[in-house]
Amino acid sequence: MIQREQLKASAKEQIKGKIGTLFVISLIVYVIVFLASLIPIAGALVNSILLAPAFSLSLAIIYLKLTDNMGIAIGDVFDGFYNFWGAFKITFLIGLFTFLWSLLLVVPGIIKGYSYSMAIYIYAENKEMGALEAISESKKMMHGHKMDLFVLYLSFIGWILLVAATFGIASIYVTPYMTATMTNFYKSIKPVTEEPIEAPIEAIIEARIKKIEEATIEETVEAPIEEAVEKTIETTEE
Repeated sequence: MIQREQLKASAKEQIKGKIGTLFVISLIVYVIVFLASLIPIAGALVNSILLAPAFSLSLAIIYLKLTDNMGIAIGDVFDGFYNFWGAFKITFLIGLFTFLWSLLLVVPGIIKGYSYSMAIYIYAENKEMGALEAISESKKMMHGHKMDLFVLYLSFIGWILLVAATFGIASIYVTPYMTATMTNFYKSIKPVTEEPIEAPIEAIIEARIKKIEEATIEETVEAPIEEAVEKTIETTEE
């Protein structure tokens, strides 16, 4: 069961002392997107095709590092551009699939949007993974957790109203808080990699070392015996 309060408490601790850096990162994204939107005719395309996918991946990388208690830097805001093509494919396919589901009814589109919501995090941690594979993994991961995520979003209504009441000023804190919480949600439902693999490997290594040591002892004992036998044979032949 997802413990919402624990996810939020962890997020508050994780963003503590990093609000300034996160604000500058958000400001850079906003300014670049705003300037791109001023480009006549092509502004919307530049934002949706070039900037949005890369910045989404950048933010996923930043908040994964943040929730791992790793250092973050303002320059991390451009990390997503190093894997632009993968970020673009994921963003495009999620948009396409959600749109197609929405043609049936609005609700199926929303449900599928939740199903695909972890894909960008999955790709951020597994950049060798294909876009369709990341989306497929997100669907598996979100199976049985879509309502949990929906309720988690609902729990931020008060904070969202605060942002509106302060004309966006409160978003300096609320946006990192919400995003860190959502990242913690991803980590809480992510399948745990079986690390006990190391134990058998260590056992095999120890067994091999023991075998080598035994073989060395045998050789040490056998060598003089072989030499004695050889001398006996030589004496007999003489």
